[in-house]
Amino acid sequence: MHSPRYFTGQLLLALPAIGDPRFDHAAIVLISHDDQGAMGIAVSHQAEFTVSELLDQAGIAGTVSPDPWVLVGGPVEQQRGFVIHSRDWGGEGTIDVAGAFCVSGSLDVLRAIAQGRGPSIWQVALGYAGWGPGQLESEIANDAWHVTKLDHSLLFDMNPPDRWRSAMERDGIDPARLVARGGTA
Repeated sequence: MHSPRYFTGQLLLALPAIGDPRFDHAAIVLISHDDQGAMGIAVSHQAEFTVSELLDQAGIAGTVSPDPWVLVGGPVEQQRGFVIHSRDWGGEGTIDVAGAFCVSGSLDVLRAIAQGRGPSIWQVALGYAGWGPGQLESEIANDAWHVTKLDHSLLFDMNPPDRWRSAMERDGIDPARLVARGGTA
């Protein structure tokens, strides 16, 4: 018996069969995936407020420039913040994800960013997507997600709303030709 394939550090791209408007055109980085389930953070949808506004709400002094939009990381615990960042900074609770990038969920990283001593590259998300044991595997088998390689430029250099389409096109998938369900013969 072979061990199941896990996708930590990979990118999930929502397909039309997902059937959930919260994940329409979603690009989700998988932070963890094992036999206990999976956790990911969407990096394709922006909230209607910026990181400076979030810092102000959290009572953190300092400024950021440029001042990016906060990402809508997913439908679970939308008040919980995460910073996806380069590996050149680490603090309490920082998780190295497959040697590709880090995720920090404490206020330490936001304070460091506001004071200009944080990671060199970062983005802030509120909320996450979570799956129970076997749930993500089942959704993938039912054509709800396309699993693909996550590259640094897509994660950190590209405008968030362009990430889904760009990754699809990179993988040779024409988003205009995707349909939610196939026909029967």
